[in-house]
Amino acid sequence: MSDTVLVIPARYASTRLPGKPLRLIADKPMIQHVYERAQAATEELGFKAIIVATDDERIQSVCQGFGADVCMTSADHETGSDRLAEVVTIKQWPDDTIVVNLQGDEPLTPIESLKQVAENLAKNPNASMSTLSTKIDTEAEYNDPNVVKVVTDQQGLAMYFSRAPIPFQRDHEIVVDKFAQRHIGIYAYRAGYLKNFAKMEACQIENLEKLEQLRAMWTGARIHVAVANEVSGHGVDTEEDLIAIENILAKK
Repeated sequence: MSDTVLVIPARYASTRLPGKPLRLIADKPMIQHVYERAQAATEELGFKAIIVATDDERIQSVCQGFGADVCMTSADHETGSDRLAEVVTIKQWPDDTIVVNLQGDEPLTPIESLKQVAENLAKNPNASMSTLSTKIDTEAEYNDPNVVKVVTDQQGLAMYFSRAPIPFQRDHEIVVDKFAQRHIGIYAYRAGYLKNFAKMEACQIENLEKLEQLRAMWTGARIHVAVANEVSGHGVDTEEDLIAIENILAKK
C-alpha cells in the first residue's frame, strides 16, 4: 500500500473527557497506543506514512517524544475530515493518495479494518470515500439514536446514514439482523476529494443528523460501505471507557 497514508487526528479539547489523547492507559498516553497500532499496521501492510494531526502543542510534544511525525493544524476545524484535508494540503500528497483516518481515541482498532477500508476504496474508483459496518443484534440498538445506521445499494454504495431506525419496516415485524447495519466510523478518502470536501459548507441534513458524511452524499459523492471482517475495538469517551481499555490491554 505504497500510495496509502495513515492520519491520526488528535484533539485536546474533548467535551466529555478533556485532554483525552494524553490520558494514561497502562502507563502510556492513549495517543501512543493508537500510534503503535498504526505502526503495527504499517509493518504488516506497507503504508507510506503515519501522521498525527493536532492543534495542541501538548499533544505535539508528547507525540514527538515517542518518535511520531506530527502535523500542526488549525484549531478551528469543525470535523475530523477538515483536519485531514489540511494535512493533505500541507504534505502536498497527490490527489490519488488514499488517506486512512485512524481516530486518536480508538486504541483497539483492528489492523484488518485499516486494510479493508484502504483496499475497498482502491477497488471502487467510483467512490470518494470508504467505510465499514456491522450487523445490529437487538431492537434496542436499532432504535438507539447514538447508533448510526446505514443502508446501501447492491453495489455496497451508501444510500443514507441516519440516527433513526432505517430502513423503516412498515408492514412487518422488525428483523434487525437482516436489514439493519451499524456504521463503524473508520474512513478512507482520496486526497483530492478531501481537499474539495473541506471547501464545502455544511448542509442542512448534515446539521440535522450531526453526521458529516451526509455532506459528502448531499454533494453527490459516493461512499463505499463493506461489512467489517473484524469488529472494531472499544473507543474512549468516558473514564469508564479508559478503565475498560486498560483491562483489555492487560489481558493481552
